[in-house]
Amino acid sequence: MVACRPPMMNPQHVRILEAVAAIPRGRVASYGAIAARAGLPGRARLVGRALREAPALPALPWHRVLRADGRIALPQGSTGFAEQCRRLAAEGVTVRNGRVALDAFGLDPDLDRALWGQRN
Repeated sequence: MVACRPPMMNPQHVRILEAVAAIPRGRVASYGAIAARAGLPGRARLVGRALREAPALPALPWHRVLRADGRIALPQGSTGFAEQCRRLAAEGVTVRNGRVALDAFGLDPDLDRALWGQRN
């Protein structure tokens, strides 16, 4: 009898899941920002696919990934939508009408600005 092995995970999906795992508690990122951080700029839809197809990883902060405008991608009123709102609120992230203010809770793509503050 041949032992069953789980299929190898796509290397792009691995990079995406690593980028998602690196989002700090209390912060969010867009699908596009995660794609860019994974070295896959312009592949926001691939991020969604990787998250849908990911094995159950309890520590993966999938709830920190949002649309580019800060909206939750899951259908409003769905169980997943409610769970994402609950998890974000537990981390201190404010969700209003299914949207998070990215200027308040998003990752700052400009490292200098993040380290040294706004330059005048």
